[in-house]
Amino acid sequence: MAEVATGGTSNTPVLKVQGLKKHFPIKKGILSRTAGHVYAVDGVSFSINEGETLGLVGESGCGKSTVGRTVLRLLEPTEGSIEIDGTDITTLNKPDLRSFRREMQIIFQDPYSSLNPRMSAGDIVGELLKVHGIAEGKEKDERVAELFDKVGLRKGQMDSFPHEFSGGQRQRIGIARALALNPRLIIGDEPVSALDVSIQAQVINLLKDLQEEFKLSYLFIAHDLAVVEHISDYIAVMYLGRIVEYTDKKTLFTSPQHPYTEALLSAVPIPDPTIKRKKIILQGDVPSPIKPPSGCHFHTRCPYAEERCRVEVPTLKEVAPGQHVSCHLR
Repeated sequence: MAEVATGGTSNTPVLKVQGLKKHFPIKKGILSRTAGHVYAVDGVSFSINEGETLGLVGESGCGKSTVGRTVLRLLEPTEGSIEIDGTDITTLNKPDLRSFRREMQIIFQDPYSSLNPRMSAGDIVGELLKVHGIAEGKEKDERVAELFDKVGLRKGQMDSFPHEFSGGQRQRIGIARALALNPRLIIGDEPVSALDVSIQAQVINLLKDLQEEFKLSYLFIAHDLAVVEHISDYIAVMYLGRIVEYTDKKTLFTSPQHPYTEALLSAVPIPDPTIKRKKIILQGDVPSPIKPPSGCHFHTRCPYAEERCRVEVPTLKEVAPGQHVSCHLR
């Protein structure tokens, strides 16, 4: 797959992913023999520079969250490279990887199950400072209080437990925890999808403010295109484990080139009743990642598919300045 580079001025991207694959083995029988694989991520490449946000979108089950967790090496990649500031972390053992854990953090989707209900909010955020030997005691408490203030929580709430907070407040605790180690990269795994719309806007604005203040880089995983449009600089569209289109957000929303992107955008509500948009209804269901279609994975649902699409895998190529599309017809 061709490399996709983001904009920006940094010579070395904060994150650079090339040919990333994650295949989960399917075990069967009393001997647990491998009977097949789930091709969750099947050759993904992208990079993110300092202070930029890449939005990763697609239907449920397309592999978005697996990409995020594999980048962090919460899941071990099957193939490919993951570079943080130019260092390939896929080759590092656990002790060597520990220092890079401070450079990359994650905000989880569920703001309740991702917090330990037996720990106070202050202890949840401060635990990372203690584990990594950054601060303890009074110094740790002062640092946690600063983080609470940064995310819009009060110092007096440090002794409260997760069940005493609202959903939006719990997610702010998760954001404070992600900031604790001064990371360069934060992966948001659908961090606002479980929140009310009004709270979503508050959290998105908070993330943008923090990004500007700390020069953070985000990989923002979501299925809501309206949210992704608001926070992202660039957007990558995934379908069945592969990136099918990649470009800046303005180009994606005004001039989508891949048929799947067109279908996704046609489903986004427009808040102006005078504007009419033709809805594209895709036929059939998303194929199984256990046995994905040959050639272009999207050909079974694409209204423009040709014989070539059924047998030949399209490469992600640049069809316009900064716009990469994986389609034989472009």
